[in-house]
Amino acid sequence: MNNTDPDATYAASYSSKDPSMNVSVHSQQNLAQLSPYLNFNPVYLPQSQPEFIFPEGVARQRGRFELAFSQIGGSCMLGAGIGGIGGFYNGLKSTTLAGHTGKLRRTQLLNYVMKQGSATANTLGVLAVMYSGFGVILSWARGCDDELNTIVAASATGLLYKSSAGLRKCAIGGGIGFSLAAVYCLWSARDKLQDFRQEYNPA
Repeated sequence: MNNTDPDATYAASYSSKDPSMNVSVHSQQNLAQLSPYLNFNPVYLPQSQPEFIFPEGVARQRGRFELAFSQIGGSCMLGAGIGGIGGFYNGLKSTTLAGHTGKLRRTQLLNYVMKQGSATANTLGVLAVMYSGFGVILSWARGCDDELNTIVAASATGLLYKSSAGLRKCAIGGGIGFSLAAVYCLWSARDKLQDFRQEYNPA
């Protein structure tokens, strides 16, 4: 019967003194460490942003219709928050002037917060629905989604929202929508503008 220790048998096959086992963990001196699992130099891997696989014929970013739901919901929540803060401030001021205390003051504060919060949320939600609707229609009609759609949709939203208040206020609403959209487009395209300036105005 052989009483040889099996651990010793396996250990002898992988001796640290074996020259074939003396493999460097670096591609070259002072360079990146080699992977102990795949044995390749990680320097050759691209360090860019991750690439995602998209089905054939599908856009690489969400369109207006997909973004509409998040825009409408976000506008309602933002309006509720802004209106709630404004209602709380107005409620504090009004109840202090009226001399309300205790449960009466708390009830009045809740009324102010709920009333102004819901009104502001409703206003911003309606504006988001109009803007998203115009944006989706323009995208389908023109077959593309660019800054022109954003500016036209925002201007049309301002015009439509104030259309029942007279021509002057209607024009003001359209101007506000156009200005906000123009500022947003300039901010989102700041990298392109900087490249354009460097190309045509070299230092």
